[in-house]
Amino acid sequence: MTCQTGIMSIATVTLEDVERARDLLEGVARRTPLEGSRSISERVGGHVHLKCENLQRTGSFKIRGAYVRISNLTAAERANGVVAASAGNHAQGVALAASLLDSKSTVFMPERAPLPKVAATEAYGAHVRFAGHTVDEALIAARAFAAETGATFIHPFDHPDVIAGQGTVGLEILEQCPEVRTIVVSVGGGGLLAGVAAAVKAVRPDVRVVGVQAAGAAAYPPSIAAGKPVQLAGMATMADGIAVGRPGDLPFDLITRHVDEIRVVSEESLSKAMLAMLERAKLVVEPAGAAAVAAVMDDARSFDAPVVAVLSGGNIDPLLMMRMIRHGLVAAGRFLALRLRIPDRPGALAKLLSELGEADANVMDIEHLWTRPSLAFGEVEVALQLETRGIAHAETLISRLRAAGYQPEPTSF
Repeated sequence: MTCQTGIMSIATVTLEDVERARDLLEGVARRTPLEGSRSISERVGGHVHLKCENLQRTGSFKIRGAYVRISNLTAAERANGVVAASAGNHAQGVALAASLLDSKSTVFMPERAPLPKVAATEAYGAHVRFAGHTVDEALIAARAFAAETGATFIHPFDHPDVIAGQGTVGLEILEQCPEVRTIVVSVGGGGLLAGVAAAVKAVRPDVRVVGVQAAGAAAYPPSIAAGKPVQLAGMATMADGIAVGRPGDLPFDLITRHVDEIRVVSEESLSKAMLAMLERAKLVVEPAGAAAVAAVMDDARSFDAPVVAVLSGGNIDPLLMMRMIRHGLVAAGRFLALRLRIPDRPGALAKLLSELGEADANVMDIEHLWTRPSLAFGEVEVALQLETRGIAHAETLISRLRAAGYQPEPTSF
């Protein structure tokens, strides 16, 4: 079976398909830079490069697949418009692609979609409509809209044109880093990973391709074990860009054939990777976009260098960024929360603060608690929020407090 309006067979995506997609994207998608990362390279013991799709038009790789998909519609289909469902990146990619190709676009977004992403989607020319509380509910509304109006539904990952467009990232990596040995890519539904793997393995079958999922939305490991796409019962992750409950059928087939390994990373690892990108690489990356870096940081010596980690997107709500930075600082041991007891008498608090000062800990917040039922007569509990220089410093600080007679208990922020 062939796709009459597409550029390839529905059954697979080939190198030739990706090369044709690259031609279509000439002058549309940016050839994003490949930046070296000294700090992560030191962990790996060899060169690590960052493929900066967070600097792509609309802030993610999604414009690649969306443009190829819409450009291959007939004139009549484009005249009828396109429709999509997304919480952010796909929405913006479809909106811009449709605008460039003179097609009207409607995008269904969850009712609580981040306001900056809604505003950006509208600014790229889409008519935004709200439906449900999740992307899955928005997808149902988008499909219903397509059936009612004749608009073409643009799937975020499960279409050969979309996958071929995303695969152009892989061709660029091979051209920019011919000596690459490992490519690491975040994965939700699988369009980006499937496209990159199909292109790379056709040219360099020796290159190891690794996919990375967030632990709270990891649909691929159970699906691979079952031999078919499996729906997750639920998801919980900050990485909304890769929070997909079921792999796409075509991406799943390509990934099981071409991808060497799928890894899973924690929320703490995502936070630390985002913070590392911000502090060391001077790059703003969303949680989903940092997943590849998180995997490399988690087990650096298991990746053969040169390594290319794809930063898939940088669209993050500023309010979420504030929380993520704080979470990343806590995960990295840079913020430390403690509770301890001191005598309820003059000078006791000053003595404690002096001890902290001598240990080079910066006190961010302090609270006295007199009403704890467990407190003995003449005791007061002190809750502290401290800034430290990292995990080793935090551990040294706790040891020093214990040696001084205190019994500090680490708590969460």
